Amino acid sequence: MTRGFFGHTLAYMEVRLTPDQEAFVRQGIEAGRYQSQDDAIAEALALWEERERNRAEILAAVDAAEASLGRGEGLVITEQSMRELAEDVKRRGRARLAAERPPGF
Repeated sequence: MTRGFFGHTLAYMEVRLTPDQEAFVRQGIEAGRYQSQDDAIAEALALWEERERNRAEILAAVDAAEASLGRGEGLVITEQSMRELAEDVKRRGRARLAAERPPGF
């Protein structure tokens, strides 16, 4: 199967799928998930694009965290600090639940 696409620059791009990929696309169409080959390929590209955006966001977050550590803004995590964090979360959760209960309950 060869599909042609017009990208952002309106240049024509030819895409060749492997036999397994062609079968996968056909199965999607036969199952009613897609109306056409173009729809199936468009979704595949959208998912790839989303994955790459997520990857870029994760890498940016890692870079920001490393920069923060480099500035000495990091926290030392110990067993004790984890216990204290867990207790704080429990305390805040219980207070929130109590605040949401109707009076006299």
